[in-house]
Amino acid sequence: MRIIPAIDIIEGKCVRLSKGDYNTKKIYNEHPLEVAKEFEAHGIEYLHLVDLDGAKSKHIVNYKVLEAIASKTSLKIDFGGGLKSDEDLKIAFESGANQITGGSIAVKEPSVFESWINNYGNDKIILGADADNEKVAVSGWQEESDEELLPFISKYLQKGIEYVICTDISKDGMLEGPSFALYKKIIETSKEIKLIASGGISAFDELPKLAEIGCEGTIIGKAIYEGRISLKQLEDYILNK
Repeated sequence: MRIIPAIDIIEGKCVRLSKGDYNTKKIYNEHPLEVAKEFEAHGIEYLHLVDLDGAKSKHIVNYKVLEAIASKTSLKIDFGGGLKSDEDLKIAFESGANQITGGSIAVKEPSVFESWINNYGNDKIILGADADNEKVAVSGWQEESDEELLPFISKYLQKGIEYVICTDISKDGMLEGPSFALYKKIIETSKEIKLIASGGISAFDELPKLAEIGCEGTIIGKAIYEGRISLKQLEDYILNK
């Protein structure tokens, strides 16, 4: 299972939210590049970079942060937050993203999202399926859609999507443990999926459980920043897997 630390960006700074609520913003570092370099120094190869300003304003905003991290580390970056147009996508890839995550766009403008899968390939485009009570949420989690989570994922698997990041919003940033039952359900329903678990990771011993369920990767955010999981633990896990 791939270990994918998260850096969430507001105004160029590394922050974390709870349940996607912008009013709960906590700044952990003013210089995201420093954080990314520390991850790399501990043998981490992947990074989940989220443009929270972009998610709110519905177009890419913090691409300079992406550019800095991509040009000064060898991390493979998946980038998301506010990608709504072909131009946004072009900027993200030109700024150094290896993959992009589309969430709201996949709900609101499926034809655009499908064209991205067809034009860039399913190794470059990740479906962001973030949900509350198994209903897909959009617009930086500010809105709930009518889309049911499992049929939504299933629909896009049929259209060629391979990678899916699923965040249970009720767990995100709460450090209460991830949604094991939900991920198990998704994997049992869609055997061919490469599911990346996100939200609620609170302790190191949750990682082997996620791997056992069949998650292809896991995104870890607040647990690292709050010292619940050390980078040394992650380094050992990566070396020994």
